[in-house]
Amino acid sequence: MNWGNKLLVTFIVFGAGMTFLVYRSVKTTYEMADKDYYKNELSYQQVIDGKNRANALSSLVSLRQSDSGILLQLPKEMHGRKISGTVWFYCAYDEKRDQHTELNPAADGSQLLSDKHLAPGEYTVKVDWNSEGKRYYHESNFTVN
Repeated sequence: MNWGNKLLVTFIVFGAGMTFLVYRSVKTTYEMADKDYYKNELSYQQVIDGKNRANALSSLVSLRQSDSGILLQLPKEMHGRKISGTVWFYCAYDEKRDQHTELNPAADGSQLLSDKHLAPGEYTVKVDWNSEGKRYYHESNFTVN
């Protein structure tokens, strides 16, 4: 084989490799943690303040899975207060598994969350709530069986 044929084979292999890499990069999905990631990053100081407020309470938010669902329990200071907020089950590797739920606890600070639409796996549970004009935020890892 002369040098001209070797050069031609080299260009063909290079072109095939580049075509394969372009194909793979077009088919790869890049999911962000949040659609409005950059906008939310600008207001992240509110999350930090909410974490500090939640950590200053007598206990942390607790989650426990039972046969009837997932029981969320807020700290004792939140009992009997008017509370509004959200619970976000965030799955880092699959956006389709994420679930948002409104936080509407009973007077004792507990709420039973449905786990029927949650696939088994690892989640980061983000609880964001407001009480008496103050924002609280708690984040913890949770395994759904």
